[in-house]
Amino acid sequence: MPRSSEQNEALRSATRSAIETAAVQVFARRGFAAASIRQIADQAGISTGSIYRHYSGKEELFEELLAQASHGIEGAATRLSEEGDPKGMILAFTEAYLVALAADDGAAEFSTVMEHGITTDTPLGTAERLAPMQQTLWRAFSALVRRGQSEGQFVDGDPDQLTACYFAMISGLTTMRITMRDRFSEPDTAMILRILTGETR
Repeated sequence: MPRSSEQNEALRSATRSAIETAAVQVFARRGFAAASIRQIADQAGISTGSIYRHYSGKEELFEELLAQASHGIEGAATRLSEEGDPKGMILAFTEAYLVALAADDGAAEFSTVMEHGITTDTPLGTAERLAPMQQTLWRAFSALVRRGQSEGQFVDGDPDQLTACYFAMISGLTTMRITMRDRFSEPDTAMILRILTGETR
């Protein structure tokens, strides 16, 4: 019996997801320039032809990942810019990040690929696309820190510097998750937030 259009779409979506997951893993290990469609196909356990039925090449594949990253950063910045309890909002942001990191479903590798794309501008135009969005996210976070300080929730200090320290910690945890794998013991949310709250336990 032929597959229905819904079944075909589900299969197509699953295949694209598998390709994108494999691409993130290969890009994280080898970098965009050194990665090949063959390596991505081998990682996904499919033929190169299957990839070319969905993407014209690794450039278009990376463009899809870039669009996903852009959407994610924009969404996070929007949520941090909303009204609400500053400490609670940063707590929720941190918990969501740690949950994604602990799931070991490629979130750490995805973040690493995008960070590398920004710092090296590889492929060309990545920095121009993502860096302004990243800055928007940091500004929203810094404004939230400043608001939390005014409400007595966070320690005194330059909000921009506290924001830089927070994201440096998050970036370091991401790298450790990739390099240490099962040996990685992630800190809890309260421990990470101590940099902002000053709480000792």
